[in-house]
Amino acid sequence: MRATTFRILIALWSAAAAAAADQDVRRFPVDVDRVVIDARAVDGQGRPLLGLTAADFKVKVDGKPVAVESATWIAGKAPDEPLPHPEGGQPTGDVVVGGLQPGRLIVFLFQKDFHPSRLPGLMRMQQKAVKFLETLAPEDRVAVMSIDTRLRLWQDFTADREKVRHAVRRSVFFGKFATGQSVEAPSLAAHFDFEAAARVGTPETALLVTANALKPLAGAKSLVFFGFGMGRLSWPYFTMNPDYGPARQALLDARTTVFTLDVTEADYHTLEVGLEQVAADTGGFYAKTHLFPAQAMTRLEGAMAGHYVLAFARPPSRAGAHRVEVKLAGRKGEVLAKDSYID
Repeated sequence: MRATTFRILIALWSAAAAAAADQDVRRFPVDVDRVVIDARAVDGQGRPLLGLTAADFKVKVDGKPVAVESATWIAGKAPDEPLPHPEGGQPTGDVVVGGLQPGRLIVFLFQKDFHPSRLPGLMRMQQKAVKFLETLAPEDRVAVMSIDTRLRLWQDFTADREKVRHAVRRSVFFGKFATGQSVEAPSLAAHFDFEAAARVGTPETALLVTANALKPLAGAKSLVFFGFGMGRLSWPYFTMNPDYGPARQALLDARTTVFTLDVTEADYHTLEVGLEQVAADTGGFYAKTHLFPAQAMTRLEGAMAGHYVLAFARPPSRAGAHRVEVKLAGRKGEVLAKDSYID
């Protein structure tokens, strides 16, 4: 089956899952005046587009244009002032540990597999991940995790680059027992369900457990998924694990953008569809790494250099799930943003 057919099938599945999730979400009366979207604007080389204003963005909600009230650039760190929560109402900067605003919160998640079509790419991207640390600001914090037969937290959020390097180089591949809790704040381990992680068997469930741990932490986060695939092919359908719907919503609630870097040594494979889907749903991107791994990391650096916080008045419509499209107005480039929100 051709790749386009898989994408059509997964798009139909995603729409159905979103509708089901909309029915399952418990809602409480909230006066939501504005909707806030995290958006990354990049040029053809993946470099961030700076100096944009509200007039440079076009936003549609459920296919109808809405006026963007403001576009605030956040340069790779948490805002100095509290911002409205993306789903409306509550501030995102209301939890400040020790009186300090942290830098970017970045999670490295490695999907381990020793199959000959995956191991070389995984080892290659392991080295690229270590090199990527040199591009980060001193205040940025990184956590390191892996998924195979269970989800492991090898290193909690830390600004100590040597700890992160050790976790990526040694713990992910050769460690036996994860000891990732940190005394630093903010802490992923403080909210991490270690019992649930021990039962994780799929990347979809791994994302759900991770997103639930990220939700209590303020601000936007980035999750870099070095993996080979999600979902499975049950001819003639491609399906995702049932935990994907809740994981998708939890990632959106946690303001977590997923960047999926495919380590598979192949021009195309069926499981890449799932990697594409989670990146599209959360405002990230999918990239193959078997031919041009450095190019993928350069694109990642550009996308994570900062983002715009777009605010617009909530359209008068029924409460529930809404599709959102964000594009540039009169500018060349690409906008990475989540494709839906719930009010």
